[in-house]
Amino acid sequence: MVKAYILLTSAIGRVKDVFDRLKGLKNVKTVSIVTGPYDLIVLVEAEDLSTLTNTVVEEIREIEGVVDTNTAIIVQ
Repeated sequence: MVKAYILLTSAIGRVKDVFDRLKGLKNVKTVSIVTGPYDLIVLVEAEDLSTLTNTVVEEIREIEGVVDTNTAIIVQ
């Protein structure tokens, strides 16, 4: 099992829409709207690194309103 925090920046006015879409994704375990340099923090759990990569690149980054992501893979 591979886990990672995705630090996500959304377009202005789209945080709630992105939040709702993220909650529906299979490998997304938690989604939090936060203050600071990022708008949302997402915990993703996947079977392997390839699945994690696909979740970020092909699902999360394709959501309308997602501007940028920064992935922090949990190592311990």
